[in-house]
Amino acid sequence: MAAVKETPRQKMIGMMYLVLTALLALNVSSSVLDKFIIINQSLEETAREKVKLNQGVLDRVSKAVSEAGNRDKDVAVLEKAKKVREESERVTKELIAYKEMFIEVSGGRDENDNLLGKNDVDVVSSLMNSGMKGSPGIDPKFQGKNGVAMENLLNEYAGFLNEITNENRFHAIAQGADSLAVFKDDPAQKGKNFVDLNFGYNTPMVGGLATVSEFQNRVLSYEGIALEALARKVGAGDIKFDQIVAMVRPESRVVAAGARYKAELFIAASSSAIDPEMTFNGRPLNVQDGKGLVEFIATPPGSYNENGLAEKAYETAITIKLPGGQDTTFTSTQKYFVAQPVIQIQSASVQALYLNCGNELDVQVPSLGTNYDPVFQLSGGGQVIKGARKGQITIIPRATEVTLSVSSGGNKIGSQNFKVKRIPRPEIKVYSNGREVDQKKGVKRAPRSLNIRAVSDESFEQFLPKDARFRVTGAEIALVRAGRAVSVTRATSGKISIANLAAQARPGDAIVIEVKNVQRLNFRKDIEPFYNFGPRIINIRVN
Repeated sequence: MAAVKETPRQKMIGMMYLVLTALLALNVSSSVLDKFIIINQSLEETAREKVKLNQGVLDRVSKAVSEAGNRDKDVAVLEKAKKVREESERVTKELIAYKEMFIEVSGGRDENDNLLGKNDVDVVSSLMNSGMKGSPGIDPKFQGKNGVAMENLLNEYAGFLNEITNENRFHAIAQGADSLAVFKDDPAQKGKNFVDLNFGYNTPMVGGLATVSEFQNRVLSYEGIALEALARKVGAGDIKFDQIVAMVRPESRVVAAGARYKAELFIAASSSAIDPEMTFNGRPLNVQDGKGLVEFIATPPGSYNENGLAEKAYETAITIKLPGGQDTTFTSTQKYFVAQPVIQIQSASVQALYLNCGNELDVQVPSLGTNYDPVFQLSGGGQVIKGARKGQITIIPRATEVTLSVSSGGNKIGSQNFKVKRIPRPEIKVYSNGREVDQKKGVKRAPRSLNIRAVSDESFEQFLPKDARFRVTGAEIALVRAGRAVSVTRATSGKISIANLAAQARPGDAIVIEVKNVQRLNFRKDIEPFYNFGPRIINIRVN
């Protein structure tokens, strides 16, 4: 709920009142009671200041209505403001009468205007709990003035303000301990009603005066809030530019090295006394502290110019009530440029992908910053698998050319075409005793075992090591003499024992290897047959 701003002096008085009120349950000295007298005097002075302020608001409302030509709606607001002032005067007079009752019944004042009953700790509790109905010797004007009557007076006033302002912002003024955060968990106060909490047993008379004066200030604060709310309805709220900030409007927040940076520096001001209405393209904006936030996703245009930019614009409007009740609207057209996002792709090789392989890419759009939330689509044949981080993907192409499309936040960013290469054929090599067999020189004697390997292309293995794993799974080895096979051995793996052939070998014979089958282990650890390999037949001379 809005509140009338208090001066430091008023805040200090309120704090002292709370501290002294906490001492009521103690055996306080006369010096503390004197402090209550000072507090009460300060509260009464504050109340007089608030009456002047509230009357000033009413005068502004009256002047604004008159300057606007006494329009029916404005006159109706003025009448409500007058009723608020009248009801506040009535309630405060009633509260002043309570204080007069405390003073009179406790002994009145001496010739120096000192309170004779300042030490009385019985009169307040007695009066506020009984109301002195039928009590002899009591001025009839005080009859019926008890705590319950005050409670009803204060809370009916709050209800009156809610009704006349058509706002449910004024809470009950008179509340029991259980409704107040400061007392609801206090064992000494818990469960006390309004009368017992504020005017209970052993309450000093001067403490009762300060308590009623504090309620008087609350009434006047509520009045100020209600009058300001009504004043804004006819534009009578003071327009004071009390929120001033320095603003910098650069031509661009991004400047390339060597380029010139330009910006306009100026002062922007807003007023906390008015509630402007702001719109963006006709839609209302949320306004806080006099400022509205324009925020939207820049949708891709139909096309960009040669610099990769597209000019767009949006409309804004700010409506305020000026003194005199007139609505004034300030409109503006703001131009901006949508830059074509640049897709950055990082990988071992971004110009071409490899068929049926897990091509890992890192696709980023730096201009989108933290708003980047990519969605990928592959056309032409294949599959896209998302990685652990934004932009990390694995592409498995199934065609010789594919296109990767990138979207973010429902908007298409762009696309990238890729040529797709076939996997380079692995080279078949033969090893014996851990060394590669020199096919040109041959061997001095026939080896007893061979290791036939399918060795991946070096560059392919560097780019995609998880897809460059090959093995021989079928081969036929023959010992050939004078063009005729003397003995033949078949194998289902690359490691082969040919001891039977070696035992029969003679100088001048040849060991002929024919590779039948090769398999590949891909990035998913799936095994698939691979047909593009060579050489398929290898001759090794026995010297």
